[in-house]
Amino acid sequence: MSNKSLLDNIKKLRELTGVGFNDCKVALEENDGVIEKSIEFLRKKGIAKASKKMSRTASEGLALVSEENGEVAVIEINSETDFVAKNQDFINFCKELSSLNLKNKGDLKKLDESKMSSGLLVKDSLINLISKIGEKITIRRAHFFNNSSGINFFYVHSAIEKNIGKIVSIIKLGNADKTQDQDLGNKLSMHIAASNPLAIDKDGIDKKIVDKELEIIKAEVINSGKPKELAEKISKGKIAKFLNDNSLLNQIWIMDPKKTVKDILKENSINKEIKVLDYIRYKVGEGV
Repeated sequence: MSNKSLLDNIKKLRELTGVGFNDCKVALEENDGVIEKSIEFLRKKGIAKASKKMSRTASEGLALVSEENGEVAVIEINSETDFVAKNQDFINFCKELSSLNLKNKGDLKKLDESKMSSGLLVKDSLINLISKIGEKITIRRAHFFNNSSGINFFYVHSAIEKNIGKIVSIIKLGNADKTQDQDLGNKLSMHIAASNPLAIDKDGIDKKIVDKELEIIKAEVINSGKPKELAEKISKGKIAKFLNDNSLLNQIWIMDPKKTVKDILKENSINKEIKVLDYIRYKVGEGV
């Protein structure tokens, strides 16, 4: 790795972890310059904690939601810069795509072949927009919620216009009423936008994620100098907290730290048991 590449990676790793220059340099040298492995290395050493900074990306764009007859669809369209994300031609393109996305039930292949108001197919309109703006634009992902078996509610964070923003969260509730439970549905959607759960309940969290987190936790505890027997006990407690913190039903309710989401659902299940059937959260650029 050249000195310039190393310095660039050190700068990036410092921004992601908040760790000092020398520790970042060692981590990168030990892990062949791979950022993700270097972050894991620093966490195992107990130097870096998992943080929101680690999820930062340079990707920009918009997330949009459309709703009709109880059906809801969300789509993310990425640009290279936030400047383009505020461009009116880009916004208009995204708005029309959002409507078409609902009609195509979140199927991106069908969306590509759909005709826009200009008479051109989406895939051809995209090429024209890229040529006009001079920046790479990608239709990244889409999702659709039908109106059967439950009621859909959604929330848009940092909205620049109605139903357009940087974070969109949608939740489907079983045994809910669209009118009576509107406030609950809106607040649950807001909670998901803020707390970013990995699954509805602990059992739904990907085992690979849990195993990797446990591995990191154990290494961190052992490297802190704790005896192996005590390290095992501490690790179990930490992984239990990780599962609670990342499963929607067990998360602390953002509007009352003395309650969990599960408690809030029970409080609102007076004549019926309201259940979370499904949810999704889109944050622009996340995971790119």
